[in-house]
Amino acid sequence: MERDPTYVVEKQMFIQNSFPYLEVRRPFILGVRDRKWKPTIAHHFASLLHAKTNKLTRVFTQNIDGLTNAVPKLPDDKIVAVHGCISKVNCETCGQGVDFNDFCQQVETKIKNIYDSNDGPKESTPIHCPSCGNATVKPNTVLFGSSLPQEFFDRASQDLPSTDLLIVAGTSLVVSPANSLVYNVPKDTLRVVVNNEPVGQELGIEYGSNTERDFFARGNCDEVFLDLIHELGLMDLQEERDNLPEMSVKLIDDKYGN
Repeated sequence: MERDPTYVVEKQMFIQNSFPYLEVRRPFILGVRDRKWKPTIAHHFASLLHAKTNKLTRVFTQNIDGLTNAVPKLPDDKIVAVHGCISKVNCETCGQGVDFNDFCQQVETKIKNIYDSNDGPKESTPIHCPSCGNATVKPNTVLFGSSLPQEFFDRASQDLPSTDLLIVAGTSLVVSPANSLVYNVPKDTLRVVVNNEPVGQELGIEYGSNTERDFFARGNCDEVFLDLIHELGLMDLQEERDNLPEMSVKLIDDKYGN
């Protein structure tokens, strides 16, 4: 693992020894439970679009942090976590689901904190699956050597043929097969890229004044989506201030003069 840290997130390694993965992920897992991180304006845009217009078909996210799931008024069935989610837990061996809070309690008491020796147990002990008994319980994030969730392929096949607008935000579009969404939509689907720099040219996204279907909204995702929320009249997000990180709150204050 010293030569190649990615072994920590390889399926074969996890099946043989779950401790490296769980020890590395411990603060992330417990931080998600404790809501250490909050959804940003960009996350809330999807929720507002759904709640106010009922025009949101789906959010496909490559992020594993679970922040999209933490947004109010955005049902779980509107979200596809392409690479899994820290706040969803199951057994890597048998697939049995496990309650996230129960799992976190075991992580807190059974998994060593390699970042702070004064916190947590001195040594890690196994977290066993209540169904098959194997010590292979973890967040359902996708390990190297594992397939993507079948839900990704099912939802993409179901949603893409009728998609008339695809918003691509905050991604390099280099990870396959998630990046296939941009070229599997119909030829007349409008595509909006929200990013600091152009991406996806090799996938067929075109930039420039002559393109008829592709639009580039250059900039920070929160700034762009705050402008969209304002222009579409969805709401000004003031009532969500307590549920936003400080950076997002500052953007709102700067825009509305608070």
